[in-house]
Amino acid sequence: MRAMVVEQWGGPENLVEREIERPEPGLSEVLVRVHAAGVNPVDWKTRASGALIEWGAVPAVGWDVSGTVEAIGPGVGVFRPGDKVFGMPLFPRQAGGYAEYVVAPARHLAPKPAALTHVEAAALPLSALTAWQALVDTARVRPGERVLVHAAAGGVGHLAVQIAKARGAYVIGTASAGKHDLVRELGADKAVDYRAVRFEDVVTDVDVVLDGLGGETAERSLKVLRAGGRLITLPGPDDVPAAHDGVRALWMLVEPDHLGLREIAALVERGALKPLIERALPLEQAAKAHEIGEQGRTTGKIVLTVA
Repeated sequence: MRAMVVEQWGGPENLVEREIERPEPGLSEVLVRVHAAGVNPVDWKTRASGALIEWGAVPAVGWDVSGTVEAIGPGVGVFRPGDKVFGMPLFPRQAGGYAEYVVAPARHLAPKPAALTHVEAAALPLSALTAWQALVDTARVRPGERVLVHAAAGGVGHLAVQIAKARGAYVIGTASAGKHDLVRELGADKAVDYRAVRFEDVVTDVDVVLDGLGGETAERSLKVLRAGGRLITLPGPDDVPAAHDGVRALWMLVEPDHLGLREIAALVERGALKPLIERALPLEQAAKAHEIGEQGRTTGKIVLTVA
């Protein structure tokens, strides 16, 4: 099968197409014929250094997939060949989603929302699960709470705005001025131009901050939280600032989540969640997709088309 693999850690040019052996499903696993694969910042960050991820013998990139079940292994009862599924298998172990086929534990997948194409569905798993697990499972956002989402037009951010709004929160999003209309269309009650003002000067009494940027943004975010507020930062444990005054700050790493995917699919089906696609490129242009993503100006998600 065709797959995009990393010949050596470094720039996007090291991400190349190769013919590798098609995997076979084992106990409680399914073989998925991939129709589309989502592209995420963790993809190019790990491609550059090999850090964080448990790699296989042939380093193959990608986790977000949407496709059709081709075969099932012994013990699988939730899917049959022909079922349309989406998910984020195995993270943070290697899944190899940039490929024609991927093997996944059955419970790392869920039925694809019927309202979405495979390209749209492939844009969801890692980003939407990150937002869901941060806001719902970890921060436990409640109706009426004030939620600040940094990079509100980005891959995680644009989904986090919609999820927070679906939970009944008052949502504030940071984004460049040119993206404010979009952020409001996603459901944000207030948009802040981080280039024109310091967000901590115009935002106060926040219950939850979702920070996908880290660094000084995480540190400054403590200033907008009220007592009992929660800061969830995503880049890494080194980006968690020292909390004080009854404020909690923690790092969260997304994990495969069958039930979370079903909750996300339910939001999609009722019209409360919609992924934005910045660009769809063919599988063989994965290196170009990484180049675009690494510029840091993407609105929504980049997706690779496979089948």
